[in-house]
Amino acid sequence: MADGEMTAKAGFHAMTEGSQEDWATIVQASAPFSRELPDRLIANLKLLGADAGGYAVDRLEHSLQTATRAHRDGRDEEYVVCALMHDIGDLMGPANHAEIGAVVMKPYVSEANHWMMDKHGIFQGYYFFHYLGLDRDMREQFRGHPHFEYCAQFCHLYDQNSFDPEYDTMPLEAFEPMLRRVVARPRQSIYQRAAA
Repeated sequence: MADGEMTAKAGFHAMTEGSQEDWATIVQASAPFSRELPDRLIANLKLLGADAGGYAVDRLEHSLQTATRAHRDGRDEEYVVCALMHDIGDLMGPANHAEIGAVVMKPYVSEANHWMMDKHGIFQGYYFFHYLGLDRDMREQFRGHPHFEYCAQFCHLYDQNSFDPEYDTMPLEAFEPMLRRVVARPRQSIYQRAAA
C-alpha cells in the first residue's frame, strides 16, 4: 500500500509467465523504493551508533570522523561519501564488512573508490594484524595494483586515526545531502541500459 492505495502488481506467479506489461508495472511500482535508498542508508548508518566494539568511539562516530577528515582535507564528495560508508558492512557481515560496503556503493562510485572500499579491511590490517597473530603485510599481495597507494593513503590519513573521542566530528546531517547526491542515480547497473 502507498498512501492508502493499492499498488499495481504484476499478474505472474513465475517469471516464465511475465509480460511486457508486467515488467512495466514492476518498474513503476519499484521506483519509490529505489528513491528511498538514501533514507535506508542513513538509517543503517545510525545503527552503527549502537556498538563500539571495544573501540574508544562507537562505529558511527568512527565513520563520521573518517568522512570529516576526508572532507576537511578537500576530498571530493564521492570520496567523502565512501569514507562515510566504508564500514556500513559491519551491520550484516562483520567477517567481511569491507566487501559488503563496497558492493552496496559499487553502482554509484568510481572504480578507484570501489576498490578502496573493497580492500580497506586488508589495508587497515597493516596497523593491527600483527597483534592478532596475522600478517600485517597482507596488503602486499596487491602491491603494483593501480589503486594500491590510493587505498593505503585512505587508511593512513583518514581511517586508522579516526577513533578519537575528542575529535571535532561533523554530524551525520552534514553528510546527508552528499550521500543523497552520490546515490541519486547508478553509474552502472545490470538493470539499466548502457549509455549510448
